[in-house]
Amino acid sequence: MTAYEKTCLIRGDGGRAVRAVLDRIGDTWSLLVVATLDGERLRFSELQQRVSGISQRMLTRTVRQLERDGLVSRTSYGEVPPRVEYELTPLGRTLLGPAVALAEWAVAHNRDVDASRASYDER
Repeated sequence: MTAYEKTCLIRGDGGRAVRAVLDRIGDTWSLLVVATLDGERLRFSELQQRVSGISQRMLTRTVRQLERDGLVSRTSYGEVPPRVEYELTPLGRTLLGPAVALAEWAVAHNRDVDASRASYDER
């Protein structure tokens, strides 16, 4: 029995918890936002500048979802103009280790994956 199977059997949810978390962090932007907030509190505009290619709409959706999941906190200041800052919660910081490991794996094996895709597509 694999560790994954054992975890799912213990929880009795058939992997639902794992799928729910992977759906959140496996989207296009969530891990990039989490990694960008590592050790920093950033304003929305700063966060958007640092996450290359993300639109304002998508960043808004992503930080709202991460806030809902308890990974990011949002602090709004009653100033003119309004100021909003985002930072990782303690729960969000626990995601950094696995996120960095996954990112490092992706970088290290990118060429292998590309070669496999090319080989598959040629068949």
